[in-house]
Amino acid sequence: MRAVVFESPGQLMVKDLPDPTPGPKDVLIKVAAVGMCGTDIHVFEGDYLGGQFPMIPGHEATGTVEAIGEAVTGFSIGDRVAVDPTMTCGECEYCLNGRNNLCRNWDSMGVISSHGASAELLLAPAKNVYALAPDADLYDATMIEPISCAIRALDILPRRIGEHYLIYGAGTMGLLLAQLAPRAGAASVSVVDPNESRLQLAKEVGVQIVATGAGQLERETWDVVIDCTGVIAAIEDGMPRVKPGGYFQQFGVAAVDAKARYSPLSITKDEINIVGSMAARHTFGRAVEMFTAGAINVKPMFSHAFALDDYETAMDTFRRGTGRKLQIRPGATESKVL
Repeated sequence: MRAVVFESPGQLMVKDLPDPTPGPKDVLIKVAAVGMCGTDIHVFEGDYLGGQFPMIPGHEATGTVEAIGEAVTGFSIGDRVAVDPTMTCGECEYCLNGRNNLCRNWDSMGVISSHGASAELLLAPAKNVYALAPDADLYDATMIEPISCAIRALDILPRRIGEHYLIYGAGTMGLLLAQLAPRAGAASVSVVDPNESRLQLAKEVGVQIVATGAGQLERETWDVVIDCTGVIAAIEDGMPRVKPGGYFQQFGVAAVDAKARYSPLSITKDEINIVGSMAARHTFGRAVEMFTAGAINVKPMFSHAFALDDYETAMDTFRRGTGRKLQIRPGATESKVL
């Protein structure tokens, strides 16, 4: 099979590798598409804690079943599927307490040590594979994994009816959270991003309140402020905008050595709740259900599809912020604008 391989920080190759062989409890998947995520860039640059090399990247995968292990039931050759990339040990304190996303040996396909889906074939444990409808759009369905992470973020929050949300970042995660928040009880959702084209996309998917900066909005404080950027300036701007008793959620992935400043006194006197959100936790199945139900408008969020040979071009496009959601299609012979 052909695959993208991160050989070392900042170095990649597209090369031929042996086809994986499924073990008794594995499913071999012919990859239709895999979404590109900011995490992929962090991994490539050696800036993701625990990331190992060499590595086949890609953790937002869909495809069709190519082969199944002898102990696998419930799947047939040709089934359309999505893959939960989360890999946990099942033995540490956090796994045993049901908090597997905090597993001390946490792994993710294409992120830490297990190979991902930027390849023609992906080998995955059957327990991580979810069946899709026979007519599911496998390209759109690459959004299921990000949806599962967005659902996890909302699970952490109190989700009180009638609250007001401010979201920093009109990228993929910001817009998924903006679409899900009203279903979780939000009375209003405001999205800020300095990129005007991303704000236009926010409007296309149904966000009504957008601005290039929070200071332009009518409200001064919000019940929930979520950073989906990982950018220190955005984090420091957002923290003071949380209403007393409200929540600040750090969702965006910052650099390993990044530091943000805030006022400890304001946290105390206003009882500000600061929460993180790590990947997904028992949410992938619900993400499949939300995708299947058409609860989120994902199609306008995609802009480019790249062939394996154009992976570096895809990363450059991602870094420039000139596209929307990007994906790699291993079976494609050429890249295109969608």
